Amino acid sequence: MDFNMKKLASDAGIFFTRAVQFTEEKFGQAERTELDAHFENLLARADSTKNWTEKILRQTEVLLQPNPSARVEEFLYEKLDRKVPSRVTNGELLAQYMAEAASELGPTTPYGKTLIKVAEAEKRLGAAERDFIHTASINFLTPLRNFLEGDWKTISKERRLLQNRRLDLDACKARLKKAKAAEAKATCEGDTVPDFQETRPRNYILSASASATLDDTSCPPSWAEWKEEYPGGWRTPCFFLLPLNPSVTRARGCLSLPKDRKLWNDEVDKAEQELRVAQTEFDRQAEVTRLLLEGISSTHVNHLRCLHEFVESQTTYYAQCYRHMLDLQKQLGSSQGAIFPGTFVGTTEPASPPLSSTSPTTAAATMPVGPSVAGLAPPGEAALRLEEVTPPASGTRKARVLYDYEAADSSELALLADELITVYSLPGMDPDWLIGERGNKKGKVPVTYLELLS
Repeated sequence: MDFNMKKLASDAGIFFTRAVQFTEEKFGQAERTELDAHFENLLARADSTKNWTEKILRQTEVLLQPNPSARVEEFLYEKLDRKVPSRVTNGELLAQYMAEAASELGPTTPYGKTLIKVAEAEKRLGAAERDFIHTASINFLTPLRNFLEGDWKTISKERRLLQNRRLDLDACKARLKKAKAAEAKATCEGDTVPDFQETRPRNYILSASASATLDDTSCPPSWAEWKEEYPGGWRTPCFFLLPLNPSVTRARGCLSLPKDRKLWNDEVDKAEQELRVAQTEFDRQAEVTRLLLEGISSTHVNHLRCLHEFVESQTTYYAQCYRHMLDLQKQLGSSQGAIFPGTFVGTTEPASPPLSSTSPTTAAATMPVGPSVAGLAPPGEAALRLEEVTPPASGTRKARVLYDYEAADSSELALLADELITVYSLPGMDPDWLIGERGNKKGKVPVTYLELLS
């Protein structure tokens, strides 16, 4: 294991320095480089996209799988990179219980026959639910997860790098500002001793410590030598800060004013050079981050397409459920009509058709009722004698057919989607049915297949 103690200490020092600088910025004790308004808007937009994507993802998972234990199990299998075991849906489980109950209670009894028919319908509903869950998971949940686990992690990484580059840039700005202030102060006060600790606190040591590396026989020059070398004047020896680098070979006790100024000029030049480098790195990282943030628009387009696919799959699922329940309603209505005339087993109100602005049942109940017709019997008891049915003097209405309907017998009227027919109700009829007329043809039509027009 290659363990570099110097690198570890350097990284720890940089982390601590950035943490202190960030804290000072939060408390308003340090200057901060502000990003432009467009960049800030991109950041806010990206954060909102991430937050709402997480919420939509979690709630969609709840919709598809209401059982929290099952969701945890699927999550563990996904993290372990193992195939999720097949699980029966609630509808399929209910169908299994009903079929077993019918087998034990007697499949030939009216209750047993009804259980078998309902079990078959629930089994078809469970299969439709399974297909919907599978389709929604692939077309909707998977793209959302890919965004959160892929693109967003990349964006977060580049944002952290940009934050570090900004902190480095602000540190270089503060260093240059201090160096220029100290240079100006040294120019005004000739006896000022250079203090590099304010401008470059790291990697610098006292020259007295550096003198330990020198020869024991070395000695400072005499005053006469100093006066001859610096005719402008001399000062008493003093200790000050010098950079620790290979060029340091001899510790000086004092400097004249011109050389003090030269050291300050070098310090300012070095700070300016570091600032230029930090600014270049910051601009480069800002450009990379900006391109990633602008890619959020493409993410929205992709999520929009996935949302359309999710709606389509959900629409298909509910349409299948509606057809299955209509078939079940017809089966139970025809088989149980002799036992429960004029009613639908298991409910007291007929189902309302989708995409209809008015309730057919309510409309049928409020329609004027025509005169009684002899021989008219409820569905399932006797065939309707259509030749004896006459429309009432008032109370007929127009209706638009929502779905194709195939007549079960001669008493019913076959329907085609989007066609207009005339409908009316007669006393003693099942409220789920109306009499429909189209030209010379007439017959019973189901209310749930119609949209009554005012």
